[in-house]
Amino acid sequence: MAARRTTPAAPTAHTTAKAPTASPAATAATALKDATAIVGIGQTPFARRLDASEKTLACRAILAALDDAGIPPSQVDAFASYTMEETDEVEIAKAVGAGDVTFFARTGFGGGASCATVAHLATAIATGQASVGVAWRSRKRGSGPRPWTDTRRQLPTPAQWTRPYGLLRPVDEIAMLARRYMHEYGATRDHFFNVALACRNHARRNPAAIMHGRPLTRETYMASRWISEPLCLFDNCLETDGALACVVVSADRARDCRRSPVYVHAAAQGLPTQHHGMVNYWNDDPLTGPSWTAARQLWKTADFGPDDVDVAQIYDAFTPLIPLSLEGYGFCGRGEGAAFTEDGALELGGRLPVNTGGGGLSEAYVHGFNLITEGVRQLRGTSTAQVPGAATCLVTAGEGVPTSALLLRS
Repeated sequence: MAARRTTPAAPTAHTTAKAPTASPAATAATALKDATAIVGIGQTPFARRLDASEKTLACRAILAALDDAGIPPSQVDAFASYTMEETDEVEIAKAVGAGDVTFFARTGFGGGASCATVAHLATAIATGQASVGVAWRSRKRGSGPRPWTDTRRQLPTPAQWTRPYGLLRPVDEIAMLARRYMHEYGATRDHFFNVALACRNHARRNPAAIMHGRPLTRETYMASRWISEPLCLFDNCLETDGALACVVVSADRARDCRRSPVYVHAAAQGLPTQHHGMVNYWNDDPLTGPSWTAARQLWKTADFGPDDVDVAQIYDAFTPLIPLSLEGYGFCGRGEGAAFTEDGALELGGRLPVNTGGGGLSEAYVHGFNLITEGVRQLRGTSTAQVPGAATCLVTAGEGVPTSALLLRS
């Protein structure tokens, strides 16, 4: 691993220098710095098919996270999840035995919501609206229907510009971005394979991963069927049933919890100007996605920069999203994300170990929530693919859609 700086990162294209008088928004963001911590994580098993309902899976993950934190359910007074979550906070609160709930929130845009759920709880707790927050995602994607298969629903406005022309699934839209990335910057399928291989190698160490113990070779990757050219089977995330949850409390309370706290150092959301989901049609550069907007906000209030990040959990519904995100969050220059993946850079011992639990490609795809829990494990020192001495972690939500991100530290 490269040597780490001991002083905050200097302003770059992704870290804006602080003005003498901070804006109200900047002041609020600074006030959130290390004010809260994740103190509990929980999950169910992952599988292509689980018999339990999404509500039951959600409750199991939440109760496991509370037990991990050593906090009784009756003390939970805040909930945050996704708009795509089928089980609402009313049912969850009753089922797990929560007390009076004083804050609840949901975030849209599928996988773009993952980190935002934690950010919203951190804001509520830091501002005194709640004291114990739970974020969760429960999903039966493996055994359930695909959202785009319901032809009875009228197309949302963005989809009217894509689906009639053959872009029926998210993979078709990302395939367009991938082809443009290959054309403009020389990315190749070998670069996408580097991403898939790193995630698979990490998953092989993780007994909870669906791909645990199942190796991936370049030959297997290159011979696999197309899903949407240039993306093959192994460029796509898994189809998974399962649930995950985490518990957020104030930094003061975190010191008394059962587990070592993992502090929420910074958080951000990103919706760029004239954004059009996945394909980014109206932007001057469609390859400059929401991660760039989120990154500018994220680094603005942080005490460290990209060079100081020990490990990253980067949303990986599709392999090209990782090189695009590496650029957006400032780990390399524009067009350099593909080359960044070379020489084992994403593996243990590499330049930036990524998705050390296996990610959506090889552990489980539950809209990215497993990236949050793996980030916590890394900073606790309990990951199955542990980065030695990891003290800082970037976690990102879906690139290509309005997104969110977290900087965690031990």
